Amino acid sequence: MTYQAGHRWQWLCALLATLMTALAAFSAQAAVTAGPGAWSSQQTWAADTVNGGNLTGYFYWPASQPTTPNGKRALVLVLHGCVQTASGDVIDNANGAGFNWKTIAEQYGAVILAPNATGNLYSNHCWDYANTAPSRTSGHVGVLLDLINRFVTNAQYAIDPNQVYVAGLSSGGGMTMVLGCIAPDIFAGIGINAGPPPGTTTSQIGYVPSGYTATTAANNCKAWAGSNASKFSTQIAGAVWGTSDYTVAQAYGPMDTAAFRIIYGGTFTQGAQVSISGGGTNTPYTDSNGKLRTHEISVSGMAHAWPAGTGGDNTNYVDATHINYPAFVMDYWVKNNLRAGSGPVQSGSAPTGLAVTGTATTTISLSWNAVTNASSYNVYRNGTKVGSSTSTTYTDTGLIAGTRYSYTVTEIDPTAGESAQSSAVSATMQSSFSCTAVNATNYAHVQAGRAHDSGGIAYANGSNQSMGLDNVFYTNTLAQTAAGYYIIGNCP
Repeated sequence: MTYQAGHRWQWLCALLATLMTALAAFSAQAAVTAGPGAWSSQQTWAADTVNGGNLTGYFYWPASQPTTPNGKRALVLVLHGCVQTASGDVIDNANGAGFNWKTIAEQYGAVILAPNATGNLYSNHCWDYANTAPSRTSGHVGVLLDLINRFVTNAQYAIDPNQVYVAGLSSGGGMTMVLGCIAPDIFAGIGINAGPPPGTTTSQIGYVPSGYTATTAANNCKAWAGSNASKFSTQIAGAVWGTSDYTVAQAYGPMDTAAFRIIYGGTFTQGAQVSISGGGTNTPYTDSNGKLRTHEISVSGMAHAWPAGTGGDNTNYVDATHINYPAFVMDYWVKNNLRAGSGPVQSGSAPTGLAVTGTATTTISLSWNAVTNASSYNVYRNGTKVGSSTSTTYTDTGLIAGTRYSYTVTEIDPTAGESAQSSAVSATMQSSFSCTAVNATNYAHVQAGRAHDSGGIAYANGSNQSMGLDNVFYTNTLAQTAAGYYIIGNCP
């Protein structure tokens, strides 16, 4: 072979390698099989030889494409609490609301699993969170891990094994912590709602036993993990509880996440508390590498219930009047996942022309320019995903009057994934107070309570602006810009 021929051969090999790499990258982002976009009929999965019966339940296979890393679907295991069932409370067959996971499944293109607890543990259809010696191959842990494996290994669902998460309420919250402890190699993220920690008994749900600390929980947790303990280095966790929860001790919430920080090791920095729409306050913790590893959400006024947020069922320990925890925790998992990469795939074209088209006391309306090949758009408020749209408009609801919000939008390309975020726009909500103006004499203003007299001079209430002599010969226009607050002049 001549030098020139050899050179051409090398060039062709290099070109072929480049094309194969590009093809592989394209394949990784290729569209996955769309589901029916509805909860399944009741399924029968593995037999539970310990507690009796078969594991039954439901799954949600979204019609949308995944917007999480790697172009593959995330898988979320959702566990009901005692007295609850998957059909009646997690999914609520009457309207598909329940725990409010349906919308989140479509926003992120994630598969949701909603199983029923086998047997009748603790006489209330509970999960076996109080088992002091859980096994990966039997009982509730065994059938749940088998369920996860059935979906992860089924190619039609395109599940990314690095994006498997679990969340639950009460006994389901306790079982969430058990699963996160015994199988850190399976669960990249966990979300505990009012869950008793490992080693506590069913009689101790309402109080922290003497001598029990976060270290106690951490030691139990690490012991269950065994040889998989190294996987804690890439796991993230969170907890949520209500300040009016008198069923499960509120102290268990921060204790659960403190235990995981001990397990994860190293030093942690507590971030500033951030308010969440619906009455929640979140406290984040970052590790020494600056990675967000745990969150703690206290929900003001919420009783013992799953915080479904607007659209939830609001019955039988499901709360639709406070925060939307599915929206929060899914965003938290996706953005901070330490196994599948940080944040969604960013390719394609970021939308342009984002603008605020209207504001009210609790809503902001947005519009933007269409992007070629976009199947949908994601909307971010103050950096957190709040919804999606198949059109070029979106109305954000449930906002706080008088509050300023910032928005960005991304486009979802079925083959390229999620784009970078658009340029941001901001808007301030209308005040819930409607300004009114009254023209009258100073004497009339004082008599009506819009102003007050001091030394014979009239002063506007609130602003304390001088209006002149308090008599019928001096006239002013006073604008009430807030409750009990008046300024001289017309409404702004």
